[in-house]
Amino acid sequence: MESAEIRRRWLSFFEERGHTAVPSASLIADDPTLLLVPAGMVPFKPYFLGEVKPPAPRVTSVQKCVRTPDIEEVGKTTRHGTFFQMCGNFSFGDYFKEGAIQLAWEALTNSVEDGGYGLDPEKLWITVYLDDDEAEAIWRDKIGVPAERIQRLGKKDNFWSMGVPGPCGPCSEINYDRGPEFGVEGGPAVNDERYVEIWNLVFMQYERGAGDGKEDFPILGDLPSKNIDTGLGLERLAMILQGVQNMYETDTLRVVMDKATELTGVRYGAENGTDVSLRVVADHIRTSVMLIGDGVTPGNEGRGYVLRRIMRRAIRNMRLLGATGTVVKDLIDVVIDTMGQQYPELITDRKRIETVALAEEAAFLKALKGGTNILETAVTETKAAGGRVLAGDKAFLLHDTWGFPIDLTLEMAAEQGLSVDEDGFRRLMQEQRDKAKADARAKKTGHADLSAYREVADTAGATEFTGYASLAGESTIVGLLVDGVPSPAATEGDEVEVVLDRTPFYAEGGGQLADTGRIRLDTGAVIEVRDVQKPVPGVHVHKGVVQVGEVTVGAPVFASIDATRRRAIARAHSATHLTHQALRDALGPTAAQAGSENSPGRFRFDFGSPAAVPGTVLTDVEQRINEVLSRELDVQAEVMSIDEAKKQGAIAEFGEKYGERVRVVTIGDFSKELCGGTHVGNTAQLGLVKLLGESSIGSGVRRIEALVGVDAYNFLAKEHTVVAQLQELVKGRAEELPEKIAGMLGKLKDAEKEIEKFRAEKVLAAAAGLVESAKDVRGVALVTGQVPDGTSADDLRKLVLDVRGRIQGGRPAVVALFTTANGRPLTVIATNEAARERGLKAGDLVRTAAKTLGGGGGGKPDVAQGGGTNPAAIGDAVAAIERLVNETA
Repeated sequence: MESAEIRRRWLSFFEERGHTAVPSASLIADDPTLLLVPAGMVPFKPYFLGEVKPPAPRVTSVQKCVRTPDIEEVGKTTRHGTFFQMCGNFSFGDYFKEGAIQLAWEALTNSVEDGGYGLDPEKLWITVYLDDDEAEAIWRDKIGVPAERIQRLGKKDNFWSMGVPGPCGPCSEINYDRGPEFGVEGGPAVNDERYVEIWNLVFMQYERGAGDGKEDFPILGDLPSKNIDTGLGLERLAMILQGVQNMYETDTLRVVMDKATELTGVRYGAENGTDVSLRVVADHIRTSVMLIGDGVTPGNEGRGYVLRRIMRRAIRNMRLLGATGTVVKDLIDVVIDTMGQQYPELITDRKRIETVALAEEAAFLKALKGGTNILETAVTETKAAGGRVLAGDKAFLLHDTWGFPIDLTLEMAAEQGLSVDEDGFRRLMQEQRDKAKADARAKKTGHADLSAYREVADTAGATEFTGYASLAGESTIVGLLVDGVPSPAATEGDEVEVVLDRTPFYAEGGGQLADTGRIRLDTGAVIEVRDVQKPVPGVHVHKGVVQVGEVTVGAPVFASIDATRRRAIARAHSATHLTHQALRDALGPTAAQAGSENSPGRFRFDFGSPAAVPGTVLTDVEQRINEVLSRELDVQAEVMSIDEAKKQGAIAEFGEKYGERVRVVTIGDFSKELCGGTHVGNTAQLGLVKLLGESSIGSGVRRIEALVGVDAYNFLAKEHTVVAQLQELVKGRAEELPEKIAGMLGKLKDAEKEIEKFRAEKVLAAAAGLVESAKDVRGVALVTGQVPDGTSADDLRKLVLDVRGRIQGGRPAVVALFTTANGRPLTVIATNEAARERGLKAGDLVRTAAKTLGGGGGGKPDVAQGGGTNPAAIGDAVAAIERLVNETA
């Protein structure tokens, strides 16, 4: 049974039994604590926590998931993978243990003709929690599973919680016996390789308290409403139904391995090392396609880093297998063709996925060449210093600047006989991740406990947003936090977070900055609002400071936003929509939005593109936008179902989560997008849009920055003034400026070349005199000296090599010259073959000199370079070199 049929059959089975089928959520987690969705229940977390009302009492889904904690183990074992599909059925206060168990048993053991998966009941083993007598009795007495095939396990294996105080409960797992060829008998308690878990049933019936780990926490009592959360691994069931040894041999991964073997000429199963690489390629390419499909683009932070890492790991493994050219397109096309049977949007979006993936491949192949040079230098310096371990900061530099996965650095260092300070590298990586996560959490929640916001939502309900229709209005304070802690009151000077029952303030989201303004009380108290966020769904949190008086919960208020600022932001947001559509018209649908920020009078717009947008195209886009402004098109917003929005051709932003009802913003006949932001009423209100330029912000992602309205006019006015000044300076018309300035710059460059040539000739002219000054040190011709300050490192090296070449007669020679550049001493030292035979190596001599100068250096035995911080020590450095030559020769 193919994976697509397993998925279809799952949804059909549960729909026939009263469940509402919910499409898979995006892999981009709608949770500030998660980068990607790692489990099937994550999209339902707000329902289990009581933050949002579930769409139905019974729900089913097949959720896309990505987990990457054990990425280094992928391929080495057949059990680790990054992407998987979790089939789930959920009950919110409806059926409980008996219902969940009965449904699971029917789905697995009903015949294929009756809509089940047709598994042999005799091969199914059950585990239950230690003291869950109820679950065991249902399995034994209601289902008929023999007692000897039911085993009890502890909290570590058969108890579930989110890791924080909240819902929790015992689990019951269904395991499949794959037979004696997979190990000894005895059930899942003895051998989880033979008795592989395929389905986990979680019975959410308790509330847990605070505690560490999976086992050390108290059970506080029963939940008021008992819920069911189950998860069946689609890939594991496919492995059983398709009769293969492991998940890599199932239909959606085996075809990728087959394509990889076709491209490289290796054979799967012939050798363990190549098998590992083939499994890495299959897993990582499939995951990459799914991530790009959901709007993730390669980058150096967050989920973009995850994508970049796995893509580059896949490409590297293809190189290890023998691939020499580009391979990504062939591989991702196989994935799209296969996974597209389950997710048709992959086929529709093929061109964009290919564009992003191919751009990342090209960037990595280029980085591979440049990063290799950096690594070789670091290896040379480490060996020269007598080290055997490449520093962690070097590995981090290779990752952060050149995109080298750590395992690539480990491998290449090992080829040179070095290990890598992995602890140091991972410490730097963790510091970078921690900072990024802390910044994101601080922005979203203001460091407050989310439970405080949830409590407000539970007691007062969601905040009603009135800002589409009005800029001010009456309201009531329903929640108040001071320094992140709930408080009944706040006084002058306090930093506060205020929740109103209704508000005209727009909370930051969808690329639009939050409103600012004031909240006034009848008592005369005033709160200056500086930011508005939505840390939990439906709750607007107004962050600011009490300027005057005392603020209390329950007080009536008058909330008013900065209208001038709001209108400027609205102009920017409408201009962003126009820019998006104009870019898609010019570049095609691959120019999909990858992010934006709409601020007063200006905006930035990120979009997918494998290369820079030509200046002529950008000019055409700008002209198109301003032509639309002159057409005075009305801007309208309408709320409709997501299906209706799609039928109308509304553009949705990748990575955004949309409900069943969405808001569609239409600009005349030009643009139609899903958007919750604020906009102008007519394009004429924008006045003018000026695109300042575009640049790269990551592989396959470009950014346009632009000005709108008065800001755009002011920019053009300043440019006009600058042009007028240049006209006066060069005595020419505006259209002649490029040619005249180019001519001036050409003459200046020619003059600089002549000066450089003269200076180099002057430096080299000193070579003969330096040879004459050679000092004999135990038979070695030692030439030392200081050349004029400002001599470049390149010219100093040329002079040293020239002097070395002039020493005749086969005499051992050491040439050590010094200069000062920008207040710092610099030295280049060279030795000839005869000197090296006597143990005199340039690298050793440079390290001695550089240490005296207060710095460091290194290089090859024949020529090396170093520097320091103390120019006054050049004389001491010369003396140190002479002593070393005397001791060594």
